[in-house]
Amino acid sequence: MRAAIYPGNGGPVTIETLADPRPGPGEVLIRVSRCGICGTDLAMTRGGAWDYGSGVQFGHEYAGEIVELGREVSALRVGDRIAVMPSLACGRCTSCRAHGNAVLCEDKQGSAMLGFSELAAIPQGAATKLPAVLSLADGALIEPLAISLYGVQLAAIRPGDSVLVLGAGSVALYAVYWARRLGAGRIAVMSRSPRRAALARDMGADRFIAFGENEAGDLREALGGAPVVVLECVGAQGMLMKALSHVAPFGRILSLGFCTAPDPVIPALGSYKCASIQFSVGYSMREFLYIADQIDKGHVDPKRTISSTVTLDELPATLAMLRKPNAETKVHVTF
Repeated sequence: MRAAIYPGNGGPVTIETLADPRPGPGEVLIRVSRCGICGTDLAMTRGGAWDYGSGVQFGHEYAGEIVELGREVSALRVGDRIAVMPSLACGRCTSCRAHGNAVLCEDKQGSAMLGFSELAAIPQGAATKLPAVLSLADGALIEPLAISLYGVQLAAIRPGDSVLVLGAGSVALYAVYWARRLGAGRIAVMSRSPRRAALARDMGADRFIAFGENEAGDLREALGGAPVVVLECVGAQGMLMKALSHVAPFGRILSLGFCTAPDPVIPALGSYKCASIQFSVGYSMREFLYIADQIDKGHVDPKRTISSTVTLDELPATLAMLRKPNAETKVHVTF
């Protein structure tokens, strides 16, 4: 099979031919159909402190069809279409038992980050069977939708709460989608560029606001006051302080941006607002199962965020392109 390999230390991703994997006991072999390119893929292949490592396969937003079963697999069949939960958890540690968050498992059982490859052998417990009404394109969106759903749930949005979403990338757009689904009142999206303004409205936002000197007044006009909840989805320095400056007294800030650099805030400003900041990473199988069941019942089709598809051979050049200013939202590698 052919697969993308990251050499480590910020080196260029290559497409290599590897031996076809075989499913072991309790595993299934899938033929990958689609894998989304995530901002994490860009951040962790540029050679910084947060890095995938050397000589590794990667790709974690993927779906495919089962083509072979290993021994001891009973709940799945050849031909089943599945989405893959890429973090493999032990199910026994404190984090798993208390929260079910696979990403924070204290006794990791390996990884199923194999999406940028033609074939992948994964544990059956990492597979979420797709209902007949869903396509494999839907399946490849379940993982990023789960990231945003898990975070928005942590923000504890109450019916009618006003919400500000900082950013207009895929994580932000999916946060808008879930905030609307979970009963938010008015929702504003604030971003540097207006090119995704229409898409933000499609996903459920009431207003798009550009960063700038008038943003505070525009925001209060859009929401009728300061936002009760701010969802920070940019992950760049200065965004936590921006969230803190806009949030209402006793408001809640949820950081989904995953900034990997120091991002200072002024604690006194937060103190005078009695504001709270919650950080989020990962998801549980509950989110995967809920999305697989509910994705076709929402107010808009999340596939509208897929801006283009590329081949596996085009992946290295596409990663380089996405690190520069571009017009893409969610790019899928198709096989």
